[in-house]
Amino acid sequence: MKVTVVGTGYVGLVTGACLAEIGHHVICVDQDEMKIEKLKRGISPIYEAYLEDMIFRNIQEQRLSFSIDMEAAMPGSQVVFIAVGTPSLEDGDVDLSQVEKAAREIGKHLSAYTVIVSKSTVPVGSCRRIAQIIKKNLIKEVSFDVVSNPEFLREGTAIYDTFHGDRIVFGSRSKKAVDILTELYKPLHQKILVTDPESAELIKYASNAFLATKISFINEMANLCEKTGGDIQAVAEGMGMDQRIGNKFLQAGIGFGGACFPKDVSGLLKTGEKYGYDFKIIRQTLAVNSTQKQKPLEILEKIIEDWKDIKIGILGLAFKPGTDDVREAPALYIIKELYGRGVHVKAYDPVANDNMQSVLSFPVTYCNNPYDAVSDCDAVILVTEWQEFKELSLRKIRRLMKRKIFIDGRNVFASESMKKKGFDYYPIGICCKEIMTQNLVEGEIYIDEIEKSNYTGSGTWNQIFTCN
Repeated sequence: MKVTVVGTGYVGLVTGACLAEIGHHVICVDQDEMKIEKLKRGISPIYEAYLEDMIFRNIQEQRLSFSIDMEAAMPGSQVVFIAVGTPSLEDGDVDLSQVEKAAREIGKHLSAYTVIVSKSTVPVGSCRRIAQIIKKNLIKEVSFDVVSNPEFLREGTAIYDTFHGDRIVFGSRSKKAVDILTELYKPLHQKILVTDPESAELIKYASNAFLATKISFINEMANLCEKTGGDIQAVAEGMGMDQRIGNKFLQAGIGFGGACFPKDVSGLLKTGEKYGYDFKIIRQTLAVNSTQKQKPLEILEKIIEDWKDIKIGILGLAFKPGTDDVREAPALYIIKELYGRGVHVKAYDPVANDNMQSVLSFPVTYCNNPYDAVSDCDAVILVTEWQEFKELSLRKIRRLMKRKIFIDGRNVFASESMKKKGFDYYPIGICCKEIMTQNLVEGEIYIDEIEKSNYTGSGTWNQIFTCN
């Protein structure tokens, strides 16, 4: 089947490469000439496991090509995907200008019946809007159907998720369109859910908002654990054993970021406002996440009295492991706040140094390895739980540091082990005090020398999966 994919960002590029991998002939179109020239040479503009190899292989097999010419790409395509960006506006609403532009271009070059697939994450009602724009821009009378086909990919594991997805959703009232897309996706052997377009559009937002809410909830529990002497890792493990809850997205830390969760949660909140509904849970999900990013700074403010000549190392810049995406990354907020306090910031990320450097206008020392990033630092903040950081020589880290403050924003290390190695260790949601005072309604109870259990759980509830 011949397929055109409009947009070569994260969603479009993964979609195009994977469809080519299962045997379809795919042409990806983008207006960015420099990006297209790189892609023609098999160079991916984003870091995603296995993606660049897949692009290069399918170019060689002549199943995948790239172009800036929509008119040349469209003829003969049975399916056209719209996979352009839908960033947030300042008020949290969704910017649909790229989607609307793509719809206009598709309308101008449509010459035979085609299934137009809305792959970008868009607000409810967008399929109707896309259909109206295409119809208005048709050069000649031709039939078409617009189908909502939301993606459920995780950055860092997008290729795996494509081939091992939980479900494929089609939002359409056209049996013809659904039959064509069913045939397109047939090699993936995945469950297909067919709904109306409005429900399909809401499924994407609802899924991401629910997962984001789960993260904010466990972070709220982590904050309570710090006050009560509980261990959030033990709490999360106990919760996750309940099949009704599940163990994923229960890793406490310093909040979520990236291109999807913040944008989609804000988009759903804005949708509610447009329809006169105050989505209270979603509003609080965003509020908790915003507060959670401040945790490392709150810890430092209690420890450091004089910020003059302070040097702090940041381990991890991407919003999560497996990607070079720094959009809405907690590291972005933390570094800006530290710079505002006059701190000299040193930073290292296995793949995201360049991306962070491109979005920050002030000086940060970007290092080539984690040991350089912590050398001579008063404190270290681990922001992204890359596997490389889990395998660090902690004794070497301790020797290189000027002072011994280590803030573990992702609970990568064990508290007792870090203390034995000489760190002033501050995890998230794990009480590190030896003596805790609780004020209860019936009176004051003093608990002396709380003994923390040796937690040996894996704590990998949001782990990265890889293809074999």
